[in-house]
Amino acid sequence: MLPDPSPAHRLSTAELIAEQLRAAIMNGTLAPGEQLGEAEIATRFEVSRGPVREALQRLVSEGIARSVRHRGIFVPELDLADMIDVYRSRAVIERGAGRIILDGDRDAAWRMLAEPVETMARAAERSDPTGVSNADQAFHEVFVDATGSPRLIRALRTLLVETRICLGELQTTYPDLREQVREHELWRETVRTGSPEEMDAVIDAHLTDAVQRLEDKLA
Repeated sequence: MLPDPSPAHRLSTAELIAEQLRAAIMNGTLAPGEQLGEAEIATRFEVSRGPVREALQRLVSEGIARSVRHRGIFVPELDLADMIDVYRSRAVIERGAGRIILDGDRDAAWRMLAEPVETMARAAERSDPTGVSNADQAFHEVFVDATGSPRLIRALRTLLVETRICLGELQTTYPDLREQVREHELWRETVRTGSPEEMDAVIDAHLTDAVQRLEDKLA
C-alpha cells in the first residue's frame, strides 16, 4: 500500500518521491515483495511517469528496490545471507560511529538516545512488538546521527531500510520485549561511561545476537 502524498509532494521532484518510498519501505507500509508500479505511483503523487521512473531508479541503485527483468521493480525480499550481510555492514558503520562519539561529546549523545530508549520501554510495557521495532530502528539512526557525519548517516540509512525487513522477522524471536530494551539501555550507558573496547563489544554483541536469532528462525 502506497503512502498518501502530502501537498508538497504534488509538486515533488524525483528525489522527494524517492524519499517517500524509502520511508514507506522502512516503516513497513510497502511490504517485501510488493511491486512498485510506475503508473500507480504517478497517479498517487499526481505527477508524470518521468520523475517516478527516475525515483525508482534511484532506489534500485541504492539497493532499496530490486529490478526484475520483464516484470518490474519490487520491494526487496531478503534471504538469510542478505540479512547477515546487512548486520555485518552495520557493525562496521556503528563501531566507527561509536569511536567518533566517544572522542566527542558523550553526554550529548547519551541525552539524544534517551527518547528512543524510553519509547522502546513504553512499547515493551504494552506488549507492542512493532512499536519496539520502530524505536529500535530510531535508536540506531540517532546513534549514528550523533556523530555529525553526513556520510555515515547516509550509509546507515540505506541499510536501515533493509534492516526494517529483518526487524519484521526478529519480532517473534523476543518472548520478553524487555530484553530488547535492556540491550539498548546497556548500549546507551556505554556511550556515557564505557571505553572504546567496551563500546565495540556492546555493538558486536547486539548485532551478533540479532544474526543468531535470524539464523535460528530461518535456518
